Amino acid sequence: MIKKEKLLAVVKKLLSSKKRLAVIVILLFLAGFIGWKLTASKKEEKVQPQTAQVERGIIISSVSASGQVLSVNIMSANTKASGIVSKVYVQDGDLVKKGDKILEIDLDFQGQQKHAQAWSSYLSAKNSLESAKLTQYTLQADMFSKWDDFKELAESDDYQNSDGTPRHDQRNLPEFHIPEKEWLAAEAKYKNQQAVINQSKAALNSSWLDYQLTSPLITAPAEGTITSLMFAEGMSIGSLDTGTTTSNQKVATIKTEGTPIVSVNLSEIDVSRVEIGQKATIILDSLSDKTFTGKVIGVDRIGQSTSGVTQYPAIIRLDSSSEEILPNMTATANIVIEKKDNTLLVPSSSVQSQGGQSFVILFKDGRQQSVSVVTGLTSDTQTEIVSGLDEGDIIVSGSYSISSQQDGDSPFGTSGMRMMRMPH
Repeated sequence: MIKKEKLLAVVKKLLSSKKRLAVIVILLFLAGFIGWKLTASKKEEKVQPQTAQVERGIIISSVSASGQVLSVNIMSANTKASGIVSKVYVQDGDLVKKGDKILEIDLDFQGQQKHAQAWSSYLSAKNSLESAKLTQYTLQADMFSKWDDFKELAESDDYQNSDGTPRHDQRNLPEFHIPEKEWLAAEAKYKNQQAVINQSKAALNSSWLDYQLTSPLITAPAEGTITSLMFAEGMSIGSLDTGTTTSNQKVATIKTEGTPIVSVNLSEIDVSRVEIGQKATIILDSLSDKTFTGKVIGVDRIGQSTSGVTQYPAIIRLDSSSEEILPNMTATANIVIEKKDNTLLVPSSSVQSQGGQSFVILFKDGRQQSVSVVTGLTSDTQTEIVSGLDEGDIIVSGSYSISSQQDGDSPFGTSGMRMMRMPH
């Protein structure tokens, strides 16, 4: 009897455990089913894409390149003199003419010595030029003399017929050719002396410029505005001598009339599209709130290769100047390649490609369908539509992928298209 009661107790305990297990299984099943329904419900939610309207407008295709402002319309007032600045005649912003005084120096011993040597070199070059001119006069007289001798010989009865025609049989003799060659040689020496004179003039000009650089008085090399004046009264100047020569030392710069020039580097892809005369807009990093305009005036189509990358410099002259534009400022230029007006435009993000064809997603009659398009110019944000759309059409403006579904038609041969927003 006792054994029977124990057996019944064990059976009841097992049944109780199975019920709890069944309840747990059912709860887990319900939780999984609810989660699945929620996920499926989210997947079935329809995507609400961003849309845009096909409009007419202006599109500009351009090439972007970076570079810097060149040192143009600026001349330096330099000196090789050494000593102490005794007088300054100008200050930054002053207008000067060529030859106007900038500053004066009390020369030290080295400065005086260099100035005297430069003067000596100038006088020597001047004497060489006068000597070259004298030699030319002597050679000219000798040439005329030999010409007269040859002319008289050629017109004699021995070498000329009575009717004035030459006697060729006699003119082949050495007695005729020697005077002729002497005249030609004298003429060649005379003409060659002109080259010697030109060289002497260049040497004289060089020595004069060197003399001016050692002068205690520094003057403006051109008309313009004084900028970057580097010295004041009492300052030492030109004290660094390298031994045999002294490098030019800049005293000030003079800004002349003219517009700035920007040099930018084009890539291999863009250089073939850039031509002289194309318009450009330029932005300087230091003046980012201002935009300047200009025109391409030169393109280097040989290029320069650095670390396997080839760049092609292009020169752009700005249409106007500004006191804020300084040499070596970093610049970015957008060169206008082509411009079209009254053309159909869509956001560039709406145009997709597949199988070598371009297409957009069009909303029509309450449905979304893929439409093949032919594109034209492209700017940073817009693309020209040559054919495939009409003004006023509503299209998807974001990025979408294409997969097949059971309704709709596709220009790519599938039975239909379904849009999925691409993750960003």
